[in-house]
Amino acid sequence: MEKLEKILVIAMPYLGDVLLATPLIHSLRVAYPNAQIDVLVFKNTQIMLEGNPDISTVITALHRATFREQCQLIWQIFRRYNAVFTLPTNDRAFFYSLFSAPLRINAVPPKPKTGWWKHFFVTHWVEFDDDKTHTVLQHLKLLDLVGIEPRYKLVPPQVKNPIDVAKKFPFMMQNRYAVLHCCPQWIYKQWTSENWLSVARHLLSLNITPIFSGGNSPDELSYVANLMTQLPDTAINLAGKTSLAELTEIIKNAQFFIGVDTGATHLAAATGIPVIALFGATNPVVWSPFPFDYQSNANPFVRKGSQHVGNIHLLQGEGDCVPCQLEGCDRNRKSRSRCLDDLSAERVNSLVNQLLKRLC
Repeated sequence: MEKLEKILVIAMPYLGDVLLATPLIHSLRVAYPNAQIDVLVFKNTQIMLEGNPDISTVITALHRATFREQCQLIWQIFRRYNAVFTLPTNDRAFFYSLFSAPLRINAVPPKPKTGWWKHFFVTHWVEFDDDKTHTVLQHLKLLDLVGIEPRYKLVPPQVKNPIDVAKKFPFMMQNRYAVLHCCPQWIYKQWTSENWLSVARHLLSLNITPIFSGGNSPDELSYVANLMTQLPDTAINLAGKTSLAELTEIIKNAQFFIGVDTGATHLAAATGIPVIALFGATNPVVWSPFPFDYQSNANPFVRKGSQHVGNIHLLQGEGDCVPCQLEGCDRNRKSRSRCLDDLSAERVNSLVNQLLKRLC
């Protein structure tokens, strides 16, 4: 393939999706060290790309853009690139790709699904597999189409000066803390408050400070604040108090991380520290945290069972239906998942004890 000088990568819609796109972006940077590599994301996810050395410019789109705003974005990217790599299969990303470059390498929906016709309008395409292939590996398949060597490294957001973060959050000097992320975007991915409290109290009994992370949405702030009222003052609430790059630095220096199926858990995996990931309805083959330094085109995790690969310890809820890949037992994002509700704190605490023995 001819040398590419201007490349656009379209990566939407959620924070975790953007992070899982960074191996493809890093692969492009290694292949074309002097190229202009721009990335188009939704405005509220650009924080995942802070300080990313592989990216020239981050271009943002609004979730609820007006017709005029969409036209302005199309004009901004119109035929400005030699090639575009489009990772999401939704219509909006697809149409942006049509306007941006003559060489269009896209993921498209599989033929039984609406939208499979999109492959007729792109140069190279791969059908998106939402059942048997990890998302990172699916993205990297696009590189195979144009002869670019895949790299498996996830690139989390980075602060300019780590020392400033340590000064802002003095508990980092102790290096005897664990980060707990208990607030996914959707209720069906939540673990119970009682279980989080049990784990936090267990950490305190081991002289490890539980650090609760979270975003600045009212629901997350309220959820974490309620937990803090039931814990000693030594537990620390960071919900809404850090940037994503600062949180990355905090996680990087922790003993370990415990989280549910959310972008923060993917972020923690990319730092290399031990991660305990709590999974219920979600298929780990496709959406597990990607292990640090993993260098294989084979899926890191299988569909069923609790597993350990690299720095990732994946605890899966039990049940014949797991993983159902549905949005909660009542089939909506605000319903709960019994497989997660029934995943006991004792399983997590036991794994914590094992991790600490290895770290000593």
